[in-house]
Order: sequence, then C-alpha cells, then structure tokens
Amino acid sequence: MDMRQDTHSKAIGYLLWIFGFLGAHRFYYGKPVTGTIWFFTLGLLGIGWLIDLFLIPSMDREADLRFTSGGLDYNVAWILLVFLGIFGVHRMYQGKWLTGILYLFTGGFFLLGVLYDFWTLNDQLSIRNAQISPL
Repeated sequence: MDMRQDTHSKAIGYLLWIFGFLGAHRFYYGKPVTGTIWFFTLGLLGIGWLIDLFLIPSMDREADLRFTSGGLDYNVAWILLVFLGIFGVHRMYQGKWLTGILYLFTGGFFLLGVLYDFWTLNDQLSIRNAQISPL
C-alpha cells in the first residue's frame, strides 16, 4: 500500500497566494501553465487570483497525491527558490552543486534557469526523493 505524505503546505500556498496574481502559488502546486498565464495576466485580472483563494485546498490535495515525499522538503526548496533562486541555493539544497554554483555566478543562469526551475522544481524534487527513498 502506497501511503503518500503531505508534500505541500496549505500555509505556504496561502502565503504565495498573496503574490498569486503573479502565479507563485500555481507554480508551487505544480501548475506551471496556469502559473505562467497568471503571471502575464496578473491572475486573470485578479478574478482568477480571487477564485484561487477557495481552490488552494484542492490544489494542495492534488499536489500531495502527485509528488513523491522524501528527504527533500518541497516547502524548503520552494522558499529557497522564491527568495534566493538567483543564487542557486535551492539547487545546492538538492545536491546539485555544479548548477547551484553556476546560478550563483550568473544570476540564476541569467534568470532563465530560475524560470526553468519554477516550471520543473516539483518534478525535480519528486524524482530525487524517489531515488533516495528507501524501499
């Protein structure tokens, strides 16, 4: 029986929702397409952002089912990405020292790397957790 643990936090989701008109909470819950749409439309002109206030619990449940828990904490990684992404700290946290140092000296690989990580961080963590998880 596969028991999934809580990989994402509603508290972090609501904290990112405050900046949700930029799509941060949607990226956090593994919805990069709508996160990008929110970013360019300011949360669908605020309407989608307001509706998301009520959708966060379901987005949290979906993320908990979709992503693999393990030694790397999604909340820590996302906080590091959102606040220190251009310095590569979130990559160093994952043990990706080479790219972390590259980000450090290139401003998150000229911000393109940070954008890539907003799209893929959940999958990166899920794969890494599956690799280091004891069977």
